[in-house]
Amino acid sequence: MLRLTELTLPIEHPPEALAPAIQKRLRLPDGALLGFTVFKRSYDARKKSELCFVYTLDCELRDEAAILAKFKDDRNVGPAPDTSYKPVAAAPAGHANRPLVIGFGPCGIFAALALAQMGFRPIVLERGKPVRLRTQDTWGLWRKSVLNPASNVQFGEGGAGLFSDGKLYSQVKDPKFHGRKVLQEFVKAGAPEEILYVSKPHIGTFRLTGVVTRMREEIESLGGEVRFGQQVTDLLIEDGQLRGVTLAGGETLRADHVILALGHSARETFRMLHARKVFMEAKPFSVGFRIEHPQPVIDRARLGRYAGHPLLGAADYKLVHHAANGRSVYSFCMCPGGTVVAATSEPNRVVTNGMSQYSRNERNANAGIVVGISPEDYPGGVAAGPLAGIALQEELESRAYLLGGSNYQAPAQLVGDFIAGKPSTALGGVEPSYKPGVRLGDLAPSLPEYAIAAIREALPAFDRQIKGFAMPDAVLTGVETRTSSPLRITRGEDYQSLNTRGLYPAGEGAGYAGGIMSAGIDGLRVAEALALSLLSRPAAA
Repeated sequence: MLRLTELTLPIEHPPEALAPAIQKRLRLPDGALLGFTVFKRSYDARKKSELCFVYTLDCELRDEAAILAKFKDDRNVGPAPDTSYKPVAAAPAGHANRPLVIGFGPCGIFAALALAQMGFRPIVLERGKPVRLRTQDTWGLWRKSVLNPASNVQFGEGGAGLFSDGKLYSQVKDPKFHGRKVLQEFVKAGAPEEILYVSKPHIGTFRLTGVVTRMREEIESLGGEVRFGQQVTDLLIEDGQLRGVTLAGGETLRADHVILALGHSARETFRMLHARKVFMEAKPFSVGFRIEHPQPVIDRARLGRYAGHPLLGAADYKLVHHAANGRSVYSFCMCPGGTVVAATSEPNRVVTNGMSQYSRNERNANAGIVVGISPEDYPGGVAAGPLAGIALQEELESRAYLLGGSNYQAPAQLVGDFIAGKPSTALGGVEPSYKPGVRLGDLAPSLPEYAIAAIREALPAFDRQIKGFAMPDAVLTGVETRTSSPLRITRGEDYQSLNTRGLYPAGEGAGYAGGIMSAGIDGLRVAEALALSLLSRPAAA
């Protein structure tokens, strides 16, 4: 196969225009193009009056060698790489040393799936509920202000990524094309085939629920087990080697190979790991608010006359501003045509996040507008240890709960009032989507002063990039604190904990991923490392 990149066509081209465009670009004689597939399709919006699609195509040719020779100096023509997934191991018949996977978010799902496909019959321990029951509990908070600490936006089958935009793209280095494996497994489980080639693929929450269920069913059909309501409360460690785990109900499971695929909100588990002296360290994360605009405002600013085009969908954005006080402010987890959601997992705290369905047809666009912070900013600074970031998160979330009225409503403020430094008393033309609801006031007390100052400076700067971004009645809702894990459970080149052999920290909670795609990729990588270790080391007596 030959790969052709940077082939551009007008946005409104007919599907049959691709083949002639390939023939023209490669100067092919009639009959030389045997077939092609679209590997990637993006759009170029630099000139809003002349938007175009940009294609990467894998082409089957009659005389590929001659064409490659003819275009040997053309950086947009070359051999198509082999992106197929190749398992690194296969469990021998009767292999009894079953690995454990703790957590069933994206990282845990793909780790367990890969292990099951290699024949290792993993046992998954998930503290939350299956996806359908978990969805009911999550709606209980949104509609009735009733929180279930064990089953919510953070905990349960599918992880935090289930209640998000379902974004499936990442900037992590991926030389072995694990990301392609992630996308192909999603499609096999029922996701739209277009996620294989659109530049910013997403699935959306409602579709993800069915996809995740079918992936679990495949793991089970291959001999794996997924056990819900099973929170790990302790580790059995002997001379630096993990030998098993203890569950909240008192049961002990013996295992010397365990993937720790926690989410970024597993605070009790982080504290248990710290008490067991598993090596971890504080890391930076970000805090801020969710901002909401009418989606048409973003569409017009980003797409010009093509706003609302059915092939382009709801427009997104990515923004960064370096403030005068040295802080970086940036947009995070932008959700076109989506909603702001209640994302707390703990009583008497308020946390926001963003979510979109596959259709992305809700009235508002939303994104986190967040400020980077580092361990030096945490209470007690670096000397306070690896759990200090959690303490800061908890403080800010408890403060937001009080500012929202102590009933899981979220504190909110209009952008114009926030910039002017005065409390909001009435909404304008933008209706906030957050449920259970918002309480208008002053957001300044909800975050550290340096964060408030940086965001106040950034909003007018963002308006210069996207007209209308600082519109006075756009809505800020607080607080966004769980942008990533505030700590890293550090691992070595073999993917095992630095001081606890057999423990494989992975995914977002361990500080090695940020989003569905990167978490899935990390789950595959760690599963491969564990599988190779399983074959090289006998089980404990």
